[in-house]
Amino acid sequence: MNNNQTIEKLKQMRLRAMASLHHQHIQDRRIESVTADEYLALLTDHQWEVRLNRKIERLIKQAGFRQKASLVEVDYSHQRDLDKNKFERLGTLEFIKRCENLILTGASGVGKSYLAQALGYQACLLENRTLYANTAKLIGRLKLTKMDGTYLKELKKIAKKELVILDDFGLQAFDNQGRDILMDIIDERYNTSSTIVASQIPVSAWHKLIGEGTIADAILDRIVHSSHRINLKGDSLRKGKIKSIN
Repeated sequence: MNNNQTIEKLKQMRLRAMASLHHQHIQDRRIESVTADEYLALLTDHQWEVRLNRKIERLIKQAGFRQKASLVEVDYSHQRDLDKNKFERLGTLEFIKRCENLILTGASGVGKSYLAQALGYQACLLENRTLYANTAKLIGRLKLTKMDGTYLKELKKIAKKELVILDDFGLQAFDNQGRDILMDIIDERYNTSSTIVASQIPVSAWHKLIGEGTIADAILDRIVHSSHRINLKGDSLRKGKIKSIN
């Protein structure tokens, strides 16, 4: 079998990265400088890395992040009561392995969304299926699925995510249907996966915000009691950006 046939068969088996590297090494005559075992390992590792990178890119795209965020770029210099040691421990994502939740609260502009998305990006890098969503928009979309009969299908998709980020939680009041949908989301994920909730509303006000005592109790029991909490304080970080531009 000649090299062209080998390359073509690799492509047909969807091992295009391996085929491309093999073709390149043949042209550069680098294949002669390594053993057969080393060369096979080289091709295999290259194909593995390409597939992994594509998977990560797909996970990030499917997560629906609003902005690109990174744990490395988290700013600890502002006085907002963000404990670096605590947040870096969260950055290991051990809380996801333990199916624990995280609650981020604080005024508008203190960085809740960025911190949540930084953890979400890290989750994708570690091959965790992740969903980032504005809470009101997600519930609104799920309301529509109740009308076309795809609600349970969409709910199962959310349940399969290792991490779900509910941003801007509580900015819009929950009506009866929205409250039931929130209960379904939380109940499907209870003790099986992790949820990050970011909200301007303090946790102490969530019961009244959700409404209907029995359902509110059930939702809070499943979210709050198994969660880490970070309450951010201080001025909006956006104000600092505006000043620096001026």
